[in-house]
Amino acid sequence: MDTKELLKKVRKIEIKTRQLSNHVFGGEYHSTFKGRGMTFSEVRNYQFGDDVRNIDWNVTARYNEPFVKVFEEERELTMMLLVDISASGLFGSENQFKKEVITEIAATLAFSATQNNDKIGLLLFTDQVELFIPPKKGRSHVLRIIRELIEFQPKGKGTDIAGALKYVTSVIKKKAIMFILSDFMDDEYQHTLKIISGKHDVTGIRVYDKREEEIPSLGLVQMQDRETGEFTMVNTSAKAVRNAYGKYFREREDYFKDSFNKSGAGMLSTRLDQSYVTKLLGYFKRRG
Repeated sequence: MDTKELLKKVRKIEIKTRQLSNHVFGGEYHSTFKGRGMTFSEVRNYQFGDDVRNIDWNVTARYNEPFVKVFEEERELTMMLLVDISASGLFGSENQFKKEVITEIAATLAFSATQNNDKIGLLLFTDQVELFIPPKKGRSHVLRIIRELIEFQPKGKGTDIAGALKYVTSVIKKKAIMFILSDFMDDEYQHTLKIISGKHDVTGIRVYDKREEEIPSLGLVQMQDRETGEFTMVNTSAKAVRNAYGKYFREREDYFKDSFNKSGAGMLSTRLDQSYVTKLLGYFKRRG
């Protein structure tokens, strides 16, 4: 992709997702993800009803009358976007690939966080960590994140969600808001997710295609496994084949739901032919 085409794509995504974050998600994001810490602001005279645990005994002794410490919410937060860029994202039976919808969702979340004056970081992963961009503020930083989401060429093809989670917690020490964006065609991440959800505010956003739920009966079809690159002739007319295909999908879906429920993390799923805007808004409203 040449520079001109890349900038055109970045600009197109920016216009669409900034409008969403400005007019739809800004307030919802703010009310959902409030500052988690409390910082000291000032001292003032004790008033009836104040918590005696907040009395500043040093100032009280100095002035011979009670003073209390006043705290305010620490508003600045850090958002980390953990984005699966494995080969399975390059699938879609609708007008978009899974990867393109994931990019739009990530950009919308990033601009919403920017409105809140929060820092945004990015981790791109496959079966290995591909790229880490440390959290920073500002529009230019978000545009860099979008550029990487569009043009980055991964080395790996598979998916290792547990590995990505372990890496991000090794570099992000302070409590952060973490969104994992993937089709979650992976397993063996439940234990790691549970540990990390105890420290960070984690949400899984699962993006999938309707053809992954159920394969249509189309006769003998050559199919390619995106993550292994292997081609196989599949008899889609065979009921046993279609049942096995659907069973694999449901097992991954059930594992996703079970893992996030047990870890106490947030989750939502959106299909390519559905509105991710509606799904995100519903999620924010339920949490807010």
